[in-house]
Amino acid sequence: MDRAVGASGRVCRRCLLEELGEGDYLESVRRYRARLPEKERTPDDVYEARLAACKDCAELVNATCNLCGCYVEIRAARRSSACPAVPAHWGAVR
Repeated sequence: MDRAVGASGRVCRRCLLEELGEGDYLESVRRYRARLPEKERTPDDVYEARLAACKDCAELVNATCNLCGCYVEIRAARRSSACPAVPAHWGAVR
């Protein structure tokens, strides 16, 4: 199975977009999160905690979750989202 490679030309396990040098995608994610209505957006502290949990997960490769195929920065941005792992590493925020 081929793995996606970041802009740096390398496979990076447990890396987020910022660490891959994926500037355009990262800016797109930041705009997406900023445009979410506050009631749908994950609070900053929870968002950072979610990303930290993702970075500790073996399923994170090139900023993508191998379990669901999402960019973790996007999935973590919505309050209603939850980690797809069983058991989940983080859950929805009420």
